[in-house]
Amino acid sequence: MKRVFGALLLGGACTLVSACEEPVVTSSSTTATRAPSAAAASSAPVEQGPPRVEFQESEFAETDRSRDPFRSYEDLIVAEVRGNLRSQRNVVLDEFSIDELRLIGIVTGIEPAKAMLVDPKGKGHVVERGQFIGRSELVQGTGVGAPNFEINWRIDRIREGDIVLVREDPNNPDVPSATRVIALRPEGDATLQ
Repeated sequence: MKRVFGALLLGGACTLVSACEEPVVTSSSTTATRAPSAAAASSAPVEQGPPRVEFQESEFAETDRSRDPFRSYEDLIVAEVRGNLRSQRNVVLDEFSIDELRLIGIVTGIEPAKAMLVDPKGKGHVVERGQFIGRSELVQGTGVGAPNFEINWRIDRIREGDIVLVREDPNNPDVPSATRVIALRPEGDATLQ
């Protein structure tokens, strides 16, 4: 039974192969083409490729129209991002350090309490609890490849004679926040400067 089945399969396969062959077409023309003789081949002009083009070294320089596709732009992008890095927080007096600011007035009878800080240029700024103030400090992130981040002083409390600033370190949440106090300095008081 197996032999009969195998023979049928083999016969069917042969029939399919012969049915798939294309018919052979013969030429009716009586002229035959001959291969050129060796003597004729040597006397024929040799075809050359396209004309030779001479390049100048300046053509290989990188320009806006022709840039290197294998050049890595990662360093340029990272430098640009770091250069344009601005805090995502709304920071008051972000161009001055805390040491440059003077507290000249406090209003505690209202909610929220307000205080007035004067920058080195003599301009006054009204601040309240919860606002971030002063120039940011850049802190290196922990771990390999961790990005740097900015930290700012935040107004924690406004009291009768001073304001209390705190600064949390996101790298070390278990460490207590840094605290700083800016005492009230009336404008005419030169001894406290």
